[in-house]
Amino acid sequence: MTSLVQSVDWLAIAPPTLTAAAALVVLVTDLFLPAARKPLLGWIATGGLALAALSLLPLLGGHRATFCLAQQSPATAPAGGHPALAAEVCSYVADPFALVIQFLVLAGALLTALLSVDTVKEHRLPAGEYWFLLLSSAAGAALLPASRDLATLVIALEVASLPAFALVGLRRGDRLSSEAALKFFLSSVVATAVTLLGVSFLYAATGSLHLSRVAHTLTALPDPRLATLAAAGVALTLVGFAFKTAAVPFHFWVPDTYVGAPLPIAAYLSVVGKAVGFSGLILVTVRGFPSYAHVWGPAMAVLAALTMTAGNVAALRQDPDRRHGAVRLLAWSSVGQAGYLLVPIAAAGYTGDPAHAIGATVAYALMYAAVNLGAFAVAALVARTRPANRIADYRGLYARHPLAALALGFFLLCLAGLPPGVIGLFAKVTVFSAAVDAGLGWLAVVMAVNVAIALYYYLQWTAVLFRGAGEGAERPTGEPVGEPAEAAAAAPLRAAVPATLTTAIALAAVLGIALSGAPQLVLRFASGALL
Repeated sequence: MTSLVQSVDWLAIAPPTLTAAAALVVLVTDLFLPAARKPLLGWIATGGLALAALSLLPLLGGHRATFCLAQQSPATAPAGGHPALAAEVCSYVADPFALVIQFLVLAGALLTALLSVDTVKEHRLPAGEYWFLLLSSAAGAALLPASRDLATLVIALEVASLPAFALVGLRRGDRLSSEAALKFFLSSVVATAVTLLGVSFLYAATGSLHLSRVAHTLTALPDPRLATLAAAGVALTLVGFAFKTAAVPFHFWVPDTYVGAPLPIAAYLSVVGKAVGFSGLILVTVRGFPSYAHVWGPAMAVLAALTMTAGNVAALRQDPDRRHGAVRLLAWSSVGQAGYLLVPIAAAGYTGDPAHAIGATVAYALMYAAVNLGAFAVAALVARTRPANRIADYRGLYARHPLAALALGFFLLCLAGLPPGVIGLFAKVTVFSAAVDAGLGWLAVVMAVNVAIALYYYLQWTAVLFRGAGEGAERPTGEPVGEPAEAAAAAPLRAAVPATLTTAIALAAVLGIALSGAPQLVLRFASGALL
C-alpha cells in the first residue's frame, strides 16, 4: 500500500512560510504592545520580509519541489498518460521562474514597508491590522509563482487579494478610500467567481487540477463535448488573471483604487499586484494550456494592444491641475505598462518554445518594479506637503528637493525608455523583439506608436520638475483657500523627510542606476527558458 504521508521540503517553501509567520507574529504582538510602541510592528514586518527574501539564496541554482503526488506504477498511470508524468506532478515547485518572481514580490513588499512606516503613524492607520494585512498579502503573492495546480493558484491569488481590499479601505472615514475599496472588492469578486467556474469546467473535463496533467489531458480529449467544456474553462480561467493584470476591459478599477488607497498600497498594487496577475497568467497559459495556444495567443495579443492603447491615451489626457492627478497618471501609466508586459505572453502562443518567450515579460517586470516603486515613493514625498498631489504641484521640485526631483526624472525616463534610463530602453527593445520574432508585426507597430504617445506625458511631467516655481509654488499645501482642513493637516508635515522614505527612494534609484549600467542583470532572464 502506498503511504499518503510525505515529507515537506521546508527550505523550498521558506519564502512564503516566513512571510506568513511574520504576519502571525505581528498579529500576536499587537495584542500586547501599548499604543506608543505600535511603530515597532513596522520594523518587525520589515525584518520578516527581509528574512523571507534572504531565504531565496539557498534555493538559487536548484530545482526543488514538494507536495508531490506519489509515484505511480504503469498499471495505475492516468488514462492516456505515462508513468513518468506522475512522478513530476507537484503542487509547489521552486524553479528559476518562481524564485525570480518571489524576489520581485518580496523586494516590492519590502520597499512598500519602508514607505509605510511613517504613513501608518502620520495618517493614524491601525498599525496591527495594516502590517498583518500587508504581510498576509505578500505571503499569498510569494506562494503563487511556485504553485503548479489550479487549486493552489486560486487560493494564492485570493490570499494575495483579500487583504489588499482591506488595505485600500483602511483610512476610516475617508469617502475616496471606502469607494475605492468597494469598487476593487466587487470587481475582483466577480472575476474570481468567473475563474472558479472555469477551474470547475477544467476539472470536469480533465479530472485533474495539476497543471501538468491538465496540459497532458487537453491534448487529446476523447469526447467533443468535453473539448467544448474545456475550451470554456480555459477562457473563463484567464479572466481572473487578466483582471489582476489590469488588462482592458478589466482595468476600470485601477485609477479610483490607486487614488483612494494609501500611497504605499497604491505602489504595492502597481507592482506586486501585477506580478501576481502576470505570473498566474504565464503559468496557466504556458504550463496549463499549451495545446490551446492558438486560442489564448491571439486573445493575449488583442488584449495587449487594447491595454497599452487605453492606458497611454488616458494618461495623456490627465489634467495637470486635477486633484490626485499625479497618482491618476501613474495609475493609467501602469495600465499602459501592463500592455507591454502582455506582449511576450502573446508571443509565447506563436512560438515553438513558449517557456523561452516569457523571459521578456520577466525582464520587463523587474525593470518596471524598481522604477515604478521609486516614482510612487517620490509621490509620497510630495504628498507630505501637497496632499492634493496634482502634477502641477511638482513644479519647481528640483528647487525644493533636488535629489528627489532627479530621482523622479530618472524613474520617468526609465518608464519612457529614454537615456539615461537605459534599462527601460533595453527592456522595451526586448519586448519589441519578442513580438517581431513571433511574427506579430502588427503588435510591434502598435507598441511603437504607444511608446511614442507615452513619451509625451512622461517628458511633460519630467519638464515640470525643473521649471521655476512660478504660480502656485508658494502654496505650502498645494490646496485652494477653500480647503483649510487639509492645509492644517499638512502643516506639521513640513519637517525633514523621514529616513525610511529617503531610504526607499534611494534604494529604488540605486537599483535603477545599477540596472541601467549593467542591463544584462535583468535581460539575461529574457535569453533563457525560466520554466
